[in-house]
Order: sequence, then structure tokens, then C-alpha cells
Amino acid sequence: MQLGVNTVPVLIGPVTYLLLSKPAKGVEKTFPLLSLLDKILPIYKEVIAELKAAGASWIQFDEPTLVMDLESHQLEAFTKAYAELESSLSGLNVLVETYFADVPADAFKTLTALKGVTAFGFDLIRGTKTLDLIKGGLPSGKYLFAGVVDGRNIWANDLDASLVTLKSLEGIVGNGKLVVSTSCSLLHTAVDLVNETKLDTEIKSWLAFAAQKVVEVNALAKALAGQKDEAFFSANAAAQASRKNSPRVTNEAVQKAAAALKGSDHRRATNVSARLDAQQKKLNLPILPTTTIGSFPQTIELRRVRREYKAKKISEEEYVKAIKEEISKVVKLQEELDIDVLVHGEPERNDMVEYFGEQLSGFAFTANGWVQSYGSRCVKPPIIYGDVSRPNPMTVFWSTAAQSMTKRPMKGMLTGPVTILNWSFVRNDQPRFETCYQIALAIKDEVEDLEKAGINVIQIDEAALREGLPLRKAEHAFYLDWAVHSFRITNVGVHDTTQIHTHMCYSNFNDIIHSIINMDADVITIENSRSDEKLLSVFREGVKYGAGIGPGVYDIHSPRIPSTEEIADRINKMLAVLETNILWVNPDCGLKTRKYAEVKPALQNMVAAAKLLRTELASAK
Repeated sequence: MQLGVNTVPVLIGPVTYLLLSKPAKGVEKTFPLLSLLDKILPIYKEVIAELKAAGASWIQFDEPTLVMDLESHQLEAFTKAYAELESSLSGLNVLVETYFADVPADAFKTLTALKGVTAFGFDLIRGTKTLDLIKGGLPSGKYLFAGVVDGRNIWANDLDASLVTLKSLEGIVGNGKLVVSTSCSLLHTAVDLVNETKLDTEIKSWLAFAAQKVVEVNALAKALAGQKDEAFFSANAAAQASRKNSPRVTNEAVQKAAAALKGSDHRRATNVSARLDAQQKKLNLPILPTTTIGSFPQTIELRRVRREYKAKKISEEEYVKAIKEEISKVVKLQEELDIDVLVHGEPERNDMVEYFGEQLSGFAFTANGWVQSYGSRCVKPPIIYGDVSRPNPMTVFWSTAAQSMTKRPMKGMLTGPVTILNWSFVRNDQPRFETCYQIALAIKDEVEDLEKAGINVIQIDEAALREGLPLRKAEHAFYLDWAVHSFRITNVGVHDTTQIHTHMCYSNFNDIIHSIINMDADVITIENSRSDEKLLSVFREGVKYGAGIGPGVYDIHSPRIPSTEEIADRINKMLAVLETNILWVNPDCGLKTRKYAEVKPALQNMVAAAKLLRTELASAK
């Protein structure tokens, strides 16, 4: 305000604030979160009074939980909360904003009847069904914030199509009551296309980052008010047409191969217990075999080598030599620690998605397209603009080099199709599952090449499988079906003796455990220690799991070094609910963010704990 800028303060709404909370440690899981509503509303009133005093004329409350499956008592909490706040809000314009999905009919009814609220915001990109509810009528005199510009992707808006939608909405809510908006906040997209000086010009014309989306919102608002910038609109229409007809987007062979997948559910011919027997004959592993998840510490020296190679300051020959030396160090260390199934440590990789995207066709990369992941950690998602295929092998050279350095099994290390999809900006001109199937076929080629090159254990990480789960239960089955199917496509062609691993990091797996079983991997390593071993409760409740499983025995996100006794105690807890012959011993996640001074003693203690329990189990027999 002091700068002369009329801003809208944004607060998370009181009901969403409680519904997204968790009971604290030691509090009953069944604690009714909404019972705290009366305690927090006085605090909201204080904040509203302060904002009013500071000169705010509008206040925005984000209530995105309105798009979830809510029970009637949860919907009543919205009615109660805003009725209680009504007198505090008088004299203000109040916007309640929803996003990420369409608003169900009963929630729409509750929302549009809220006391003291003058405006409603909807995501009309991911919530196209909401349009029908709006057409059924909004209370008269209320503002509609129409989220027609996508806040979660990087594609330029189809301005002509958006204008048609906006004009039809204006007919419903009346002149002066329609506000053009983004579908959600711009936190989820990259900042400014101006910073992309190296991006291909044609692809760049198809994109809009946050700064460009603000320009789109303004252009649409002006066009609606009768001041259409014809040049801007026609340049936009030309870019939309070029994207639609570009030969770079479509690859007939890939389209054909993906279409041919529809007839099968792609399961390996033999069941998992018979496969595990065949693999054990070949691999000859002890019980409670030890392994790590894939990456080893990325030292300053290693990052320098990669940076210099990228900047062409060192030759390919020098680069390969340096990376092979690093792999050799990692292999020697694992042998000294007496780990059973080894990894090459991934010294050549910058990021588990970017590394593969750079070698697949249909992907583009930004120089500065950073997006917040969590806390202060940012990621730079690849852009999938066209049909995906794999022109050449991607990891075979490094995996075979690593296998040649040891007699122990060396894991091939791949990122799975669902994770590549969920951690990229995905094309919006075809359903997500079609793109996912294309990526699955590319990874399938890589899996089969690794097997031909003599790699007998191949890990296909699906860290982000749970992340893509839709917000509403009715849509879960469809997503899980194609996501799990995509994973199975990648390894349906391998021999029974080839052991397929997958890894999943932090998420709540308990509600999708049957889909995880349905992935039909031979071994799954899964985060466990960080989530208070919630995962084990699934098996306590009687879910039968017959494949190999390695619930993480220690948390790698902490520098703390767990003792042998502590790890042995964790393994014992697992043995109480899982069969001895399927249990693996491994950390929670990759080690790339840790230092060697932490990694060595932690792995030493992990191997010691596994050996201790092998001895105990043998003497118990």
C-alpha cells in the first residue's frame, strides 16, 4: 500500500487450514481436526482487522479443499466459519479461491451460499466440469474469478478459445462482474521466458512462463472490455497452429507402437515366486541381502568435471576417464563394505529425470526454468513437447563399465515412465497416459538392451508414482491402472532370471499398496524409517506380499549415523511382519546429498546389522 500498489492479501482459509493439518505426535489419529475451528476463528478476525486497518479493500481466502471428496459435516464447517467471520468481513470484497480440480456440485452449492463472500474463483483448466455448474447460475451480484490461464503448465494460452469461454461466462454473471485470472497461483510454473536465450525459437513460441501468463490475463481482460490487441491475438493463433501442425511433435512410429499397447496388460509370464527362485539360482545371494538405492555422494570435484565437460573445457576422453575413476572408487568401497548387490553411484547424472530426458526425443530443456519443489529446494522440469522415443542406448555404456569392475551383481539404474512424466511439464494436446505409455516404450528398449549387455539386476525407480494420484477418489482407479500398466510395459520382455527392482520414496503408500503389488516388480525398496514405519502397519494388518521388499532401515536425509543395534532393531521389526526370504536391507533413498564421512560408517553399520541377524537366524534354525 505504501508503494501505491493496491494488493490483495492472500490467506489460507480456516477450514482448509484445519483439513490439511495432521494430529501432532502422541495425539490420537482419530482427533477431529475441525473441532479446533472455534479456537482459530478469533485469530482470523484479528488478522482481518489488521488488514482492514492497513487499507486492504479485497481479501482472498484459499479454500482448495472444496475440490476434494468432503462429507456433509466438513461442508457445514465452511458455512459455519464464514457465518462467524461475516461481521468482521463487512466493508471488504472477499474472494474464496479454489483450484486444482473441479468443484463437486454439493461443494459448489455450499461455496456460493457462504455469508460475507463477494467473489468465487475457479480453476477452469483442470476443472472444466465447474463450467456447467456456473452456467446453472451464480447468485446475482457476485464476482466470478475465471481461471482460464493455466498456472500449472508452461504452454501458451489459446487466447481465442479462452475469449469464447469468457464471453459465455460474462453472459451469465453480467457486465463488470467477471474477472480474468490464472487457474491457480503461478508458483508451479517457471518465472520468465525472457531468461531462455538458448531455447529453440519455434518451441519457445509455444510457451508462456509466469511473466507471460500475466500478459495473457491482461490481454484477455482488455479484449473482453472491447480493446482487443489484434496483433497479439493473431501472433498467438499462429503459434497455436504451428504447434498443432509441427512435424517435430508427431512421430508416426511412436503413435503406432503406443496404440498397439491397448490389447494387453503386459504381465511377465511367470509368477513372482517362481521368478525369485530362478534369480536366486543365478545371483546366489545370502538371506537379508544388502544393497543401496543408486546414487553415491556427488562431490564438488565431480560436479566440476560435469560442468567443465558441458562447457567443452575438457574433452570427452578426459570426461569418460574421470567418471570411470569415480565409478571404480564407488565399486571398491561397496566391495570393502561387503554389500551384496552393487550400484555404480550415478556420477554422470545431474538429475534422475533430466538425465534421461536429455537423451530422449520429444523433450526440451530450459536454462532457468526453476520451480520450487519444497522448502528452498528447486527443480528444473524438462518440457515434453512431442512424441517420445529413445534414439540410442542411454545407460548401457556406464552400467557395463561398472559391471566389468566387479564379480558381484551390478544394478542397472533407470527412472520409470510415471516419474519422468510427473516430474516434467507435460504436453497438453493429448491425455497424460498416452505420453506415459510412449515413455514406457522408450524405457522398455533400454531395459532390454541392459539385459542383453549382461546386467542381471535392473532398477526402475518410480519415486513419483503416488504424487500423480488425482485429488478425488473416483479418479484414483483410472490413474493407478495406467500408471502401474506403464511400469509393467517397461520390463515385460525380460527373462525370469533378470531381477527387476523398483524404488519409491517418501509418500503414504498404505492406501495404494494393492497397486504397488500389481506393479509385479521382483523387489521393491521403499521409504520406511522417515515416516515412523507406517509402511509396516500395512503388513501387520494382513496384506500379503510375496515379492522381495526392502523397507529403508535408516533415513538418509539426516546426517545422523545410526548404530548397528538400531538398524538390527529395525530389521527385527520388519521380520515380525515379513518373511525372512523376501526381506532386503537398504537405506531409505539415494546417497547423493550426503558426505562420504556419513555414508561409510552408516553403510558399515547397516551391513554389520544384516550379518548379525543372519547369524542369529542361522543359530535359531
